[in-house]
Amino acid sequence: MTLRNSIKTTAILAAASAALLGAGAAGAALSVGAKAPDFTTRGALAGKTFTVTLSHQLKRGPVVLYFFPKAFTPGCSAEAREFAENIDKFKAAGATVIGMSADTVDDLVAFSTKECAGKFAVASAGPNIVSGYDVALKMRPGMTDRTSYVIAPSGRIAFVHSEMNYAGHVKSTLAAVEAMKQK
Repeated sequence: MTLRNSIKTTAILAAASAALLGAGAAGAALSVGAKAPDFTTRGALAGKTFTVTLSHQLKRGPVVLYFFPKAFTPGCSAEAREFAENIDKFKAAGATVIGMSADTVDDLVAFSTKECAGKFAVASAGPNIVSGYDVALKMRPGMTDRTSYVIAPSGRIAFVHSEMNYAGHVKSTLAAVEAMKQK
């Protein structure tokens, strides 16, 4: 094999790898200005179950709805802890934080206490919610990708951060709700 053919082969393999990795990467279909689908589901806060309805939460102000792939995995636990550490800043900006996952409510009860430190709710994202927000993790059926939405009280998407790496979701959504408060 010549050097030129080797370079071509390497480039083709790199492109194929990127395509495969991209197929599982986050890519939110809901864009800024879109109407957020309303939903009612079961969730947990500080280990206690309750029913959460998005439209009811929006009556109190903006909602940060962040989807995460799986409770108790390293990235999802780190992201939940970071949201918990910053929850007072979100509240000061008038926002409610709700984590969403396709996990069972029983798993989320434990997650709400351990990783969320009882500071914000996590709720079960069933198939209709996952489909409505277009957050199905393509490479892992039954899981969601990592997408954070800031939803204005009007029910419209005000900000989207869609990236499988959890770093940046808390900082960007906090900046978005703080900017909304200043308007």
